[in-house]
Amino acid sequence: MISVIIPTYKTTHALDLCLRSAIEGQQNENQIIVVVDGHYDLNEEVLKKYSKHIDVLDLKQNVGACKALNLGVYNAQYDKILIVNDDNVFPQHWDTILEEEWKVCSEKYPQGFVLTPNQVEPYPSMFKQFIIEDLGRDPNTFDLEKFWLFNYHYASGDKTEENGSTWPVLMNKYDYLKVGGFAEDYPSQAGFVTDWEFFMKLQMSGLAMLRTWNCHFYHFVALSNKSPEQVNQSKQEEIDCHEYAKYKWGNYIQHNPHTNLKFIL
Repeated sequence: MISVIIPTYKTTHALDLCLRSAIEGQQNENQIIVVVDGHYDLNEEVLKKYSKHIDVLDLKQNVGACKALNLGVYNAQYDKILIVNDDNVFPQHWDTILEEEWKVCSEKYPQGFVLTPNQVEPYPSMFKQFIIEDLGRDPNTFDLEKFWLFNYHYASGDKTEENGSTWPVLMNKYDYLKVGGFAEDYPSQAGFVTDWEFFMKLQMSGLAMLRTWNCHFYHFVALSNKSPEQVNQSKQEEIDCHEYAKYKWGNYIQHNPHTNLKFIL
C-alpha cells in the first residue's frame, strides 16, 4: 500500500481532477493525504466530494510548500510514500504499476532508490525525459479517459533509467526522514530550489535516482494567472533562494540536464 501526499493551495479545479484520477485509477485502497496549506474554504467543496477516500490535513493557514509537504509525510501510514503536485493527473492502475516497479527495482538496487514515474506535459520542458504532448491545458475540460489510453500506449515496462530527480516521486518514508525532508529555511514559501537540495541530499545518502516509463503522470505546468508584479516577485524569490543555497552549501546547486543529478561545483 502507498501513502500519497498532495499539498494544495488555491488551484481547486486542478485538485478536483487530481483526486478523481487518483481514486478512480487506483486498484487498492491507498492512503491519500491532502495537505491544505491555507484557504480551506476555497477547497472545501472538493474535499467533501472525496471525503470517503481521503485524509485531510488542514493547516489553517499558509505555512509554505516545504513545511506543508513535511507535515503530510509525517502523517503517512505506509512505508512507501508518493509525493504528487495537485496539478498532476494520475494514470490508470497507478498503484499496482508502481508497486510492481518497486519490487523489480528493489532487486536491482538493494542499496536503496527513489522512483520517479515519467511526466507528460503540454509545453516544452527543461527535462529531456518528459513526453511533450498537449492533451489539455484546462483541468475542467481535460479528457481523463483519453489520457489513460495515451498512457497505456506509451508505457514501456522494461525501461527504467538512472535519471530521476523530478516529480512525482515514490520513495521510502524512512529515506525522506533520514535526509530531513524539505528544508524550511529558504527565503520563499513557494519552495524554490528546495527540490534540488532535497534530491541532492538523497543522492548524497547513496540512493539511486530512477525513472520508469511504465507509468506517466500528466502535469498542467502553469495554471495560476499571475500579475506582472507577482511574476517579478517570483523571479526575485528564485534568485534569492539560489543565493541562499550558495550561502548554505558554499556554492550554487547545479543541475545536469541529461542525468537530472544535482551537485555542488
